[in-house]
Amino acid sequence: MKIVDLVRYILNVYPHANELSKARLNKIIYLIDWKSALEHEKQLTQIDWKFNHYGPYVNIIEETILSDDRFNIKSTTNIYGNEKNIIEIIQDKDFSEPTEKEQEIIDFVIEKTRKFYWDKFINLVYSTYPIISQEKGSQLNLVELAKEYKQIKKSEENS
Repeated sequence: MKIVDLVRYILNVYPHANELSKARLNKIIYLIDWKSALEHEKQLTQIDWKFNHYGPYVNIIEETILSDDRFNIKSTTNIYGNEKNIIEIIQDKDFSEPTEKEQEIIDFVIEKTRKFYWDKFINLVYSTYPIISQEKGSQLNLVELAKEYKQIKKSEENS
């Protein structure tokens, strides 16, 4: 699925999309790719995820949004007075809809995380197998890590 189509779908179904920061969107897309890797042995996007000092984060999402005139990134402040960037849809046209399988994964991640304040949300992200098992700075091959994770879970069940 193309990043722009995924971002558009998330913005349209996310409760309080006007509060959806660029950082949170990035991590939601990571969780979507991780769930897809676990369930279907492939990511929803073609993103090459990296574990940087802010957890799983890539610039390609922002770069893709900035290069598409159907979106805008608006700078605002959060409740603590810190700057945050919000993604807005300016022109809701010519997007592709997710397939039923893709929609199930996206909706699941949104439903499970939508009520989480930042601390609980980020704790969930940091508790995922790719983050707890890899070194900072490493590339995160989510499909291979999902296979590894399922193998570990299977061997634990058989013990």
